[in-house]
Parts: sequence; C-alpha cells; structure tokens
Amino acid sequence: MASSGNFCTWSPYFGIKDDGSKGITLSNGNLKATHTHNGIATLGTMAVKSGKWYWEVHYSASSDFSDGHLICGWQSLKKNVDFAYIRQQPGAGAGAPDRYTWGSHLMNYKGAGTAAYQGGYLSSYNDVNNDTYDGAYNLGLRVGTAGKILQYAGDFDNNKLYFGIDNTWYSLANSGTGTDGANTDSGTFNATYGWSIESTWQGHHWTPAIWFSGASSGSIGIGNWGQDSSFAGTKSTGTASAADGNGFGDFYYAPPTGFLALSSANLPISTGIDPNLTDDDYPGKLFNAVTYTGNGGTNAITGMGFKPDLIMGKVTSHASNAYMVDSSRGANKPLFLTIADQEATSADISTFDSDGFTLTGTGTYDANFNQNTYTYVAYGWRANGGTTSTNTDGTVASTVQANTAGGFSIVTYTGTGTAMTVGHGLDEEPQCVMVKDRDATANWILYTKVIDGSLDYGFPNTTTSFGASGLTGPNSTIFNFSSSSTYSNTSTRDYVMYCWHSVEGYSKIGIYTGNAQNDGAMVHTGFRPRMVVMFRTQSPGTPHWAVHDTARSTYNRMDKIWQWDTHDAQYGTGTRSIDVYGNGFKIKTNDGDLNAQVVMWYMAFGDQPHKYSNSF
Repeated sequence: MASSGNFCTWSPYFGIKDDGSKGITLSNGNLKATHTHNGIATLGTMAVKSGKWYWEVHYSASSDFSDGHLICGWQSLKKNVDFAYIRQQPGAGAGAPDRYTWGSHLMNYKGAGTAAYQGGYLSSYNDVNNDTYDGAYNLGLRVGTAGKILQYAGDFDNNKLYFGIDNTWYSLANSGTGTDGANTDSGTFNATYGWSIESTWQGHHWTPAIWFSGASSGSIGIGNWGQDSSFAGTKSTGTASAADGNGFGDFYYAPPTGFLALSSANLPISTGIDPNLTDDDYPGKLFNAVTYTGNGGTNAITGMGFKPDLIMGKVTSHASNAYMVDSSRGANKPLFLTIADQEATSADISTFDSDGFTLTGTGTYDANFNQNTYTYVAYGWRANGGTTSTNTDGTVASTVQANTAGGFSIVTYTGTGTAMTVGHGLDEEPQCVMVKDRDATANWILYTKVIDGSLDYGFPNTTTSFGASGLTGPNSTIFNFSSSSTYSNTSTRDYVMYCWHSVEGYSKIGIYTGNAQNDGAMVHTGFRPRMVVMFRTQSPGTPHWAVHDTARSTYNRMDKIWQWDTHDAQYGTGTRSIDVYGNGFKIKTNDGDLNAQVVMWYMAFGDQPHKYSNSF
C-alpha cells in the first residue's frame, strides 16, 4: 500500500437501488467494487477541474457471463438549471434511509446519430472489445472481458481525455465530433491522441465513475489511484510498479509523463478560497501524528511537519500512562492523561522543535516517553509557537495562546471557587474543552456541547458515562464556570484548559448513533481523519475513550487503538476496527466502545484536507 495523503476511492454514497439496497458492494478500503445489480454506478471521492491525473481499474469477474460488462471513465459534474447531477432522494417506503442518486439529464447522450438524454450513468463509451463506437462525448471504456487493466488519464488544463487497456492507448477517428468512427490503436501514450472535451463540458469538475451493466452479478472493478498496484492481491507486480512524477502512488503501469496520482498530496492549494491564506494556515501544519521508538537517550522525534505546542503521547508496546505536554506550561511540566495526578516536573522533553520535539532520556518518566526499544505514538497540535498573551474577556484573566485558523487554544487560569468566566482566545464557540487541575490530584474533565445542545461532560481518565453539567455553555469569547465546578474552579488552584472547535476540512467534533452491528455508521467529517477519538456517552456497560490513528494503522481495517482511561498497551485484535476514507470514517465492529446502540461522541483531526484545494 502506498502513502502520501489520501487517495481517491469509490464512493460508498452511490450505487444504491431504488429500494434503498446496495447495487454495488465496496470492500478493500472502497477500492473494490462488486456488481450485484444491473445498471448501477458509483463515483470517485475526489473531483478535479484542473491539472493532469492518472488512475487504473482492474476488471475481473467471479464467473463468466456473456451479457455483463463494465463501463468506466471520467464523469463530469456539470449542473444545469433543472437538476443537480448529484442529489439526495428519500428511500423507498416509510422510514427508509435517504439515498444518493444521479439526477436525470446527467449527461448529454448521443448515439447512432440521434440526440437524446440518458439519465443515470455514464453518457457514452468506446467499446474496445467490439470495435464499435457509441456516443459523442467519449468519457470511458466499455469492457466485456475480464482480466483487463483499464487506464485513464485526464488533462483538464488542455481539455483532453485519454484511455488505455493493458498499456495500449486508444484514440478515435473524428474524436469529439459526435460522428461514428473506427478505433485507432495509438500504442504508447501520445498527447496528440485522445478525445477533446466538448466546450460545454469544459471548466467543470470531473471525477472517476464506474457502471456495471448486464443481468448477471459478480463483475468486479478494482480501482487504483495510487494505493495498490496489486489490485487487492489479484495481480502480481506490474511492469513499472511506478510512482508519479512527484514520487506518489503505486501504479501497475507507469503514469504518462506529467500525470499525477489523484491524491490530496498532489492537489494544488486554491487561490480562490481566501487570498490571505498561507502555508501557516494549511491544516496539514496544524495537527499531525507520528510514531517513534524510544532509545533511552537523546531522541529527536521528527516528521510532525511543524513546531507543536501541545503533544499527547502514549507508549503502544507496553503498559504506561499517556502524557500531555504543552509550550504554555513548559516542556518540563508533564501531565498524565490516564491518571488524576497533579502536574509533575521532569525533563523528559527538552525542546519543541520545527519538525517535532526532542526527548532527553534523563527525565523521571522514561517508560512514558522514551524507554529503549519501546514503541510510541505522539499527536501534535500547533497553537501560537509558545507565544502567550493575557486575555481579559472573562471575569478572571487568563493566559492564552491560540490558533484561530486551527480552532485550538491553550488556556491557563486560576480558580476562584465562585461563578466566573474565562476567555479562551478563539473566535468561535469551542465544542470540546478539556480541563485539568495542575495543583492537586483530580480527574480530567471534558466539556462538550454537541450532544443535545446542552453542555455535557465526561472524565477522560475514567470510564464514567457522560453527565449533564448544568453550566451555561461557552460563547465565541468566554467559558462559564460555576462555583460548584469542583474539577475546574477550586479557589487558588491553577488549571490548564485545551479548547477545540470544528474547522471545515480539518477537524470535526460531533456525534453518531451506533447500531451494534458489524456494519456501523458512516461518519462524515469532510476530510480524511488522521486521528479519531470515540466515546460511548451512555450506559450500559463500561465505556472507554478509544483512539485510532493512521500513523499506527496505515491501511484499512484500522484496529490499533489505545484508551485515554487506561495505561494498557495498544489493542490490535481486529475486533474494534474502523475504516478511514477521504471524507470520514466507517464503524466496522459491533464493539460497545465504538458501536453501542446509543449516542457516540467523537473528535477527529485530518492530515490532508480538501478545503484548500481546487477539487472536492
């Protein structure tokens, strides 16, 4: 499996029959699409309007059938005044779930010299096997013989589409004119060949699409946008096993020169989002997760991509408490997330660095930070580079360093034992606030306002279900504490408070409802999560705060978790798993900590956001 951001996959939101059931079954991280119903299609999870892009599909079948075939290619997402081309419709029958369908008049279809509309799927295709031509827009290839590798290249800077099969590229006489013509074998890729995109379709977003036709089921189309040149183990290593020109992706055949993997790592930063955005605003530099191995000595941990201001770390190979260190309190002031202990003083971390942090091996808590041969995971958030300021928005002054673009702030304050407000430094209402008493043994407390609109709370170092705080919720400038806020407002005690709110394309704090099935909820975040924390907010049973990340689990299924509330080593049994996609995550277990039939709370942070790209 390749790395380098999140790659395009087949979307799980299409391929739905009129009765709400699935007509296409997705597996292998949504790369493998299996045909279960005639005339069903699905799209890719990324759409682009500029640049040069390459992808592959392996066509296979579980059984031979004469009437089945696969149509695959680029799909325009152009809109007209009558229909949105991707729309949500109610499912059939009372109580049926909503389903996503392709609107009618999706593509202008012209076949055999007559003009007509075909609603639903790809408009036209070039039938390579039968050497015939249907349609004027030449969006894809139809194949009726299993075992083929289909190749697709799109040059949306020059409005050209290219198609190949088994590394033989095809062109067409009279291409783009709407008239019939014979197939032309152009052999190797040549930019002169290919089909011109009709002028009415230029300048719009395009996405991969796949359509299965034929009465029989069992046809399979396995996409590869750079993830896996073996196509889920169905093919041996290709002739190239190649990356694109930027070094990203793992393809069976070498991409044409200048054509890139459809990956977020290759997507350009848009100048049309906000001209004031810089690299410092890029969410990939606001949060990251890294793994490392302890050495018991000086140990520079790199790969974060920025200088972190908050580090949450956990030894994964052995039992030991998770640590929390931030640049406001100082690198030598650890707190331990899994226990109620007060703030310690220890030189386990010496510095916060431009690409991570440095461990000393001389601190008191070596097993927690840097034991020789132990393996660890660490999560970093960027605030303001350690630069703090006094905030007087509340009735009690606080010390704040905030990153408003990332929806994150670190706040320190002193409790009064009376009702008070504290400024948090953000410009939106925080949805998650974690508070710890620095001076005494006391539980961590987490406040959140996303469950039912009221301010609810839990204790991250315990297995206690959520309760109702009774506090007045925060607003865009301050957080409210009552006189009875034992864990966050005892007189004269010093506290640290970590605040987050959701940021489009980068972070999401929310809820979903479990179903206690192995096929659980699809949780939409709007980005590919790098880290997900989940918690069962209600009884029955004993809930745990479960943490997944793509630093430890580099491909689906993601089953490596650790828990905020226990010092145990990570769990990786395969029974507490999720799948991570380009726009969220899906629960793949009936485990009660992830998928009980109650409200489940989550907090997710991304690594390669879509928001800042000329795509979606």
